[in-house]
Amino acid sequence: MSAPWVVLVADQIAPEGLAPLASDSRFTLVKKPVISGDELAQAIATADAVLVRSATKITRASLAHADRLRCIGRAGVGVDTIDVEAASERGIAVLTAPAGNTVSAAELTMALLLSLARKIPAADRSMRAGEWERKAFMGFELHGKTLGLVGAGRIGGQVAKRARAFGMHVIVYDPWLTAARAQELDVSLATLDEVLTTSHVISVHVPLTSATAGLIGAEQLARTRPGTVLLNVARGGVVNEAALLEALQNGHLGGAALDVYEKEPHPADSPFRTLPNVVLTPHLGASTAEAQLNVSVEIAEAVRNFLTSGDLSNAVNKDRVRTPA
Repeated sequence: MSAPWVVLVADQIAPEGLAPLASDSRFTLVKKPVISGDELAQAIATADAVLVRSATKITRASLAHADRLRCIGRAGVGVDTIDVEAASERGIAVLTAPAGNTVSAAELTMALLLSLARKIPAADRSMRAGEWERKAFMGFELHGKTLGLVGAGRIGGQVAKRARAFGMHVIVYDPWLTAARAQELDVSLATLDEVLTTSHVISVHVPLTSATAGLIGAEQLARTRPGTVLLNVARGGVVNEAALLEALQNGHLGGAALDVYEKEPHPADSPFRTLPNVVLTPHLGASTAEAQLNVSVEIAEAVRNFLTSGDLSNAVNKDRVRTPA
């Protein structure tokens, strides 16, 4: 079709992040942040592209009248809020911004690990209560410990580099990681069973797919060494929460740190909230000013490049996409 292309901005995205589109006369931006239901479906019906973050959900109903729509841009990496199958059936590209939040997510992982290792949240609460309980907060050093990574893509690879700086030995289960890349990261390739049975710390860094759903369940947790701590800054559902809860409550695991959950927002009555050896954060992996700007610019560029030249580099459904007319 002829320009200008109409891009619906259906979520809160900073103007600076939209610059690749706003500065190009071939695009018209329609800003309707955080809309849903019929209003979202009607707005999508007149758009060539729609941009969202995590608040706005693109469902099958949202796409009911999307005859004009060519792409959905997710300012981030997770697509669990987008019905990719429904989009693919219509030939609509689903684009993501996988690189923009890499450093922020890796740094959060290390922050959570240090919080667990040195019991910082509990010590902080104790100090605020007027106490001075040094003996209650005996922790452990990262130096000399083995970190087992389940997944070593962009974020996992950055976690590996930071863990090595702390003097940790890093082993990785990732069927896609080449020997050359492992050598570059200074990590050892391992099977999932080796990661489970030999690691002091296990950190998950894989997307939620049909292959990874429940990847770490009761059977896997039972194979971990007593006192192991587990971190999930990837996606809820990769770790079975019921199995994790049991392993924490029976004392087999030494602790856990979670930034993502099977259900978000995480239920107020969740038993994880009552456990002293658990650190919880509300999906903060990309919650830095730098990451939000980076993913916004990245997805704006991806949408621009797809509409103007058919570039599918950022598409998660490349094989089912209509090229822009």
